[in-house]
Amino acid sequence: MPDLSVAIVAGLHADARRATVAQLLHDVPDSVVLHHDLATAAAGTVVRTIRDATGILDAGETPLVNDCACCALREDLVPELRRLAAAGEVRLAVVELWDSVEPKAMAEVITAGGLTVTAVITAVDPSLLLPYLGNGDDLAETGLAAAATDQRTVADTFARQLEYAPTLAVLDSPDADDEDRELLAQLHPTARQVPVGGGDLTRSRNTQGGRDAPANPAPPLRGDRAIPAPPPRDDPANPARTPAHAPTPPTPNPPGARGTARPAPTDPHPATDPNRPPSPRSPRRTPAHATPPPYDASTYPAPPPRSVLARAALAGFDVEAAAAAQHPACALLPVEADGHGVTTLVWHRCRPFHPERLYAALEDITCAAARSRGRFWLADKPDSLLHWDAAGGALCVESAGPWLASLPDAAWELVPPVRRAAAALDWHPEHGDCCQHLVFTSPGLDRDGLELLLESCLLTDAEYAAGRSAWKRIPSAFDTLLEI
Repeated sequence: MPDLSVAIVAGLHADARRATVAQLLHDVPDSVVLHHDLATAAAGTVVRTIRDATGILDAGETPLVNDCACCALREDLVPELRRLAAAGEVRLAVVELWDSVEPKAMAEVITAGGLTVTAVITAVDPSLLLPYLGNGDDLAETGLAAAATDQRTVADTFARQLEYAPTLAVLDSPDADDEDRELLAQLHPTARQVPVGGGDLTRSRNTQGGRDAPANPAPPLRGDRAIPAPPPRDDPANPARTPAHAPTPPTPNPPGARGTARPAPTDPHPATDPNRPPSPRSPRRTPAHATPPPYDASTYPAPPPRSVLARAALAGFDVEAAAAAQHPACALLPVEADGHGVTTLVWHRCRPFHPERLYAALEDITCAAARSRGRFWLADKPDSLLHWDAAGGALCVESAGPWLASLPDAAWELVPPVRRAAAALDWHPEHGDCCQHLVFTSPGLDRDGLELLLESCLLTDAEYAAGRSAWKRIPSAFDTLLEI
């Protein structure tokens, strides 16, 4: 099968995503965009389109799988990409994900199907960062759920889309200011930022190149839309609906809104076997216009990409390394920073939390920052590494397995090298890798107040000196939250 490069473009910011896709079609010869529209799921199907810079080349439908639109996408995506690869006429297939679909799962599905993912790009409008990070509404409430069992929120979905991608396509938005751009830089400091949207994003950052990346104007977009936020749920004029496109986010949780804590939402439908035969779908239609000449790398060399974004789409992507960078035990978390009114606090301690005092303070801690994440250590569960993930005024916690210090030496050989390396950086002579490592990022962050609050939740000197046997007898407050 001829080589086919696959670039994934994700993001809840629909205008930024469309601008990114349009620029890739313009800048990469012999490229197409494959898109599955999950908004038609209410009718029992998912609509698939394949288009190039001139328009739609192919369209069809695939039925839902187990009443799940996202499952239908997964079963249809790999066969379609294999068909494009076998035809040998496409150099780059851009997979434009539907609004709330997360790129991590799709990258793993595509790679497991024997195809090559060369980039994962999340498209961002910096002026919308804070509204989306502050939006604790469930996806189902905004018509963006990918399945009936989807329990994710707008905020946590957007945060994962943003933090997984090594490349951010940043829309040149006139509404964005220095605070917005600083917030983006602090949330994902290792990302390569590339401007899109037809303008020179003079404040854009390219952390890999060490200087601002040049812009390459994209063709004008067609069918731009602005859908107002849905009315309140108790409004009788708000009938159930499935919007054709992503709405703009509802009003974010106001300052001082009550934070909530709940079990971490999991993907309701894990990746299916990419080798399963494709689901039945409608016959393909032959385009009326002429297609561009086929691309055959063995016949003539590929023309060089025309822009920074195009080069990023073909640069290469390591699925395993990307997954490791998100795991709480070895995540590449943000570092201390302060600028343009935005602060990132890195809080690291080698003493466990008292479960009852921490639980009582969750509301204040969760609402203290627009985004917080990391790993934490509870005294009554001293062997369990716990994942902290907060956005939109809600905290999700889950167990991420044992600390390495809790494993017998023989089990270390089964642990990935990146996990052992990360543990070595934090190793304590008494507790090993057991620690608190939490990162808080937000405009107007009260660092001193937050640090005092966190310190008050740790074991006191007397409690700490009592030892692990005594710690385990402390009443638990997180069992329901951790679904134990």
